[in-house]
Amino acid sequence: MSSEEYKQVIVVRDDLKLSRGKLAVQVAHASLLAYEKGDKKLKEEWKREGQKKIVLRVKNLEELMNIADNAERAGLPVAIVKDAGLTEIPPGTITAVGIGPEKEGKIDRITGDLPLLK
Repeated sequence: MSSEEYKQVIVVRDDLKLSRGKLAVQVAHASLLAYEKGDKKLKEEWKREGQKKIVLRVKNLEELMNIADNAERAGLPVAIVKDAGLTEIPPGTITAVGIGPEKEGKIDRITGDLPLLK
């Protein structure tokens, strides 16, 4: 096992007030899309460790995009989720960002101060 664990973080917007089901789907989209962008070796290590995922929240779109931009600049796998608009929100609404899998320390430098989704 490596000296540092791996994880994936999904960041969601608190201002959209999505239903639990809708929110769960957005988190799933973010997780899968970010995973697909990841490094093969890191993805395998993350899977071996149990696929740790953390869901965090931001206040609004501006904060979400700042997190995404910072993660991209840090070289992390990043996926921005845009909703199709078939149910609760207009088409193209950005709902979530998936980051990783990657080493925890690298992700924590970007998302470490964000609150957990409750």
